[in-house]
Amino acid sequence: MSQTLELFPIGNCAASALIDEGGRFVWACTPRVDGDPFFSGLLCGRDPASEAAQGVWAVEAEDAVSIRQSYLRNTPILSTEVVDAHGGAFEIIDFCPRYRQFGRVYRPLAFIRLVKPLSGAPRIRIRMRPMFNYGERSCATTAGSNHIRYVGGEVTMRLTTDASVSHILEERVFRLEEPIAMFLGPDEGFDSDIAIVTERMLRETTFYWRSWVRTLSVPLEWQEEVIRAAITLKLCAYEETGAIVAALTTSVPEHPVEPGEPGRNWDYRYCWLRDAYYVVQALNRLGAADLLENYLGYLRNLVDQARHGEMEPVYGPAGAASAKGLGSAMIVDASKAGHVQPVYGVGLEPVLTEWIAPHLSGYRGMGPVRIGNQAHEHHQHDVYGQIVLSTVQAFFDERLFRPATEDDFRALEPIAERAFAMHDKPDASLWEFRGREAVHTYSSVMCWAACDRLANAGARVGLPDRAHYWADKARLIRQTIETRAWNEELGRYAATFEGDELDASLLQLIDVRFTTPDDPRMRATMVAVEKGLRRGPFMLRYAIPDDFGAPKTAFNFCTFWLIEALHLSGRTQEARGLFEQMLARRTKAGLLSEDITFDGKELWGNYPQTYSLVGLINCATLLSRPWSSVR
Repeated sequence: MSQTLELFPIGNCAASALIDEGGRFVWACTPRVDGDPFFSGLLCGRDPASEAAQGVWAVEAEDAVSIRQSYLRNTPILSTEVVDAHGGAFEIIDFCPRYRQFGRVYRPLAFIRLVKPLSGAPRIRIRMRPMFNYGERSCATTAGSNHIRYVGGEVTMRLTTDASVSHILEERVFRLEEPIAMFLGPDEGFDSDIAIVTERMLRETTFYWRSWVRTLSVPLEWQEEVIRAAITLKLCAYEETGAIVAALTTSVPEHPVEPGEPGRNWDYRYCWLRDAYYVVQALNRLGAADLLENYLGYLRNLVDQARHGEMEPVYGPAGAASAKGLGSAMIVDASKAGHVQPVYGVGLEPVLTEWIAPHLSGYRGMGPVRIGNQAHEHHQHDVYGQIVLSTVQAFFDERLFRPATEDDFRALEPIAERAFAMHDKPDASLWEFRGREAVHTYSSVMCWAACDRLANAGARVGLPDRAHYWADKARLIRQTIETRAWNEELGRYAATFEGDELDASLLQLIDVRFTTPDDPRMRATMVAVEKGLRRGPFMLRYAIPDDFGAPKTAFNFCTFWLIEALHLSGRTQEARGLFEQMLARRTKAGLLSEDITFDGKELWGNYPQTYSLVGLINCATLLSRPWSSVR
C-alpha cells in the first residue's frame, strides 16, 4: 500500500494523531502538536506497511483482504474494520479521550486503541515502533506485567494493556479471541480495569462530540461535509493556550519533488494569526463560540505582550533561517512597540528557528523535513487586521462568558496604530515570499480593516471621539489603496502598489467589506483574477515564479475564494458545480490538504489544512438552500 494523504486525524485538542488506510498510526507528536514526532512513519520515506517501517503503531491481520474505515457519526473517533482471507474479522476503535469530568474538560496526552474480534479467530500482530529526536533513534523499552514504557524522548510514554506484553514486544502473531484495550499516555500508573475504563471513555467521548456538534448551526445542504470539517478544525486547536495550528503536519510538500529540486516543505504546526482568524470566522458562521472565546484569550496575551514589547526578538542581518541558506527574510524591527509576528508557537513562543531534521527522509522520501518556520522573522502587515477582526466580535456578542470591554479596546489601539503606520510599507505578503518585498494590496486592505473595525468597537464601548479617530485613519488608508493599488492602464486592482501582478487574495476585498461585488472596479478585478489564475476548476495563489520557481499545484483555499466570487457575481449554478467538484476531491476522511494538482487527481501539502476546511464551510453556508425551504 503506497503512501498517500488518505489519512484520518483523531484528537482531543491536546493530543492528535494521523492514521493511514491500513489502520496504522503514522504521525503523532509529544508533548504537544509541535513537538517531537513519537510516530513519524509519515515522514520516514518508507511505506508504513513494509516490514522495515519505523515510527508506526500497527494492528495488522495475517492475510488481510479488506479494510474499511469510517468515523463514528459526528465524532473524530475512527473505526477500522479488517477482514482476512479466512473469514476472520476485527474492528479497531481509535480515539483520544475528551469529556467533562470534575467540572472541567478531561483531555490528556493519550491515545486509546480498542481491538475487538467480530467473526472467526483472526490472527493479528501489533507493531509498536515509536521514535524520538525526529526519527534519529527508536525508543528504549522497559516492561511490566501489563505495561511497556517507551524511553528516550522528552516525554516517557507508557502503553497499558490487557494484551500479552510479550506479544507486543516480540511483534508475535497471535489469535485475537478476546477484546484488547490499549492506553498510550505519559508514564503514569493505570490503577483501574483498563477494559471497563476505556469503554467508559469511549462512551463519554462519543457523547461529548455529538453534544458539541448539536450546538452547530449547519446549513441545510452538505451537513455531513460541514460537520466533518468543523470537528477537524476543532482538533487543530491547542486548547490549553487557545492557539489554533495551520495543520497537524510538517513538510508534506506542496507538489511532487524531483531529486535535487528545492522542496516547498514547511512546518505548519504553529499558530498563524491569519489562519486562526479564518478558522474562527468560519466556525462563527456555524455558531461555535467556544473556539472563538478560547482563541481570544490567546490573542489578548499576544496583544498585551506586543504592547509592552515583550515578544520582539532581535534578528541580525542574517537571521537563523538565512544562515541556513533558506532565503532572505523580512527582518523584524524590535524597536517598534506594537509589532506582531505573523506566527507564534502554540505556547506563545516568538522564536521558531527553522532547521532541517537530518534523520527523516520526508514524505515519500521527498525531503527536507523542516522543523520551525522562518516566517516568525517576517513582516506581514495583514496580521494587524486579523487581530482586530478576530477580536471585534467580542464587543458585540452577548453569548460570550467574557465580552470585550473598554480596557480591551485600549489594548487594541497600539495594534491599530501599527496597522496605520505599516499600511503603505513593504512586507513579505500573506504568501510569505522569502526573497522579495513589496507593498501588498491585501496587507494594506487588512490594515484598513483594523482601523475600520476598531472604529465600530469604539462606538460600541461609548468612546465616540476614538471611534471618529479610527474612522478617519481608515478613510486615509482607503484613499491610499484606491490610488496606489488601482492600475489605471490595466483597469483593475493589482496585487501590489504601483504594480501589475495578479493575486487571488484580491478576491478578499469583498469579504472584508472594502468593496462590493457590483463595484465596477471590483468586477473588472474579478474577471482578471479568474482569467489569469484559474487552471481548469482550480485557482493559483499567483502565477509568477517565486523563490522556488513557478507554482506547480493549485491552492485549495483560493478555489473556494473563486467559488464565493462566482456566487456573489451572480454565477451561482457555476459556483455550486465547482463546489461539488471540490467536495469530490476530499480524502476518504472527508478532508483536504493545502494544494491539489492541476488535473485534480492528487492532494499535496500539509494536512489537514485549516484554510481548505474553512473554505469548505464558508462556501457551504453561502450556497446552501435555507432551512425554511423544507418547511
